[in-house]
Amino acid sequence: MKDLTGICCALCTPFADDGESVDEGAFRDHIDSMIDAGMHIILVCGGTGEFAYLRHAERLRLAEIAGKHIAGRAGFVVQTTAINTRDAVEYTKHAKDQGADCVLMLPPYFEGPTAEGVYWHFEQVSDSIDIPIMVYNIPVHSGFDITPEFFKRLSDGIPNVRYIKDSTADLVRIQRLVQIGAKVFNGGDPTAFHALMSGCVGCVWGGPNAMPREAVMLYELIRGGDLAKARTLWTKMFPAQYFFWTHNYNPSVKAATTLSGRRVGPCRKPAQALTHAEMVELKEALAPLGIG
Repeated sequence: MKDLTGICCALCTPFADDGESVDEGAFRDHIDSMIDAGMHIILVCGGTGEFAYLRHAERLRLAEIAGKHIAGRAGFVVQTTAINTRDAVEYTKHAKDQGADCVLMLPPYFEGPTAEGVYWHFEQVSDSIDIPIMVYNIPVHSGFDITPEFFKRLSDGIPNVRYIKDSTADLVRIQRLVQIGAKVFNGGDPTAFHALMSGCVGCVWGGPNAMPREAVMLYELIRGGDLAKARTLWTKMFPAQYFFWTHNYNPSVKAATTLSGRRVGPCRKPAQALTHAEMVELKEALAPLGIG
């Protein structure tokens, strides 16, 4: 199994101008843009990829395109979340067949199960594959908090549970996870610098769609111990990361990505585009990076 570390871009799903049809050519181009920038890992069908708005066939198709197009040039992760276990197993087995190095998966959400049901869900998915699972913790959306104690239970008891993406933006939580030996990918945009300093093995977030080189450079500087340069770079990156975190996330990331010269189209409805005032604010946040 490949040991995943570094920056993982939660890739935007490009749509045509009507927001309805997936722009497969732009999807391939966007993958190339990330790889050209040195991206360590690419995640498709994630939250930033608008998986909740994708149709079943689209999710399968995007995984198939990505597997063929990435072709080993970067790490490859597919988000395989589903509310019911049978669908989660289907998405996960399909991802493995496309060459995924790992799958990312939320606990079942919306009137979801108890902790015992969540454990059983991950266990059933693990039993269906022989690649790692990255558990996705974002309780504000899933309604279930994967605490450090519960993640330890998952990783100790289920062989393929190897990573956690924690999107609480809670640095105390991050440090507790690291302390119990978890391989943590930070998912909180405004905490990326400090989370990497705290021992995370990487970050999974949407911001690299618009600033892939900067995100990769941040990781490499911290890993290389050049903290002064890393801190200077983070000072330039932080305003945009904070904007994403405090505004409607996917429209914000897509707007920033478009301003960076990458074609990703609008979000699928009912997500709304940023207002004029929000666009002005976003451009100001991106200005330190020379974007827009």
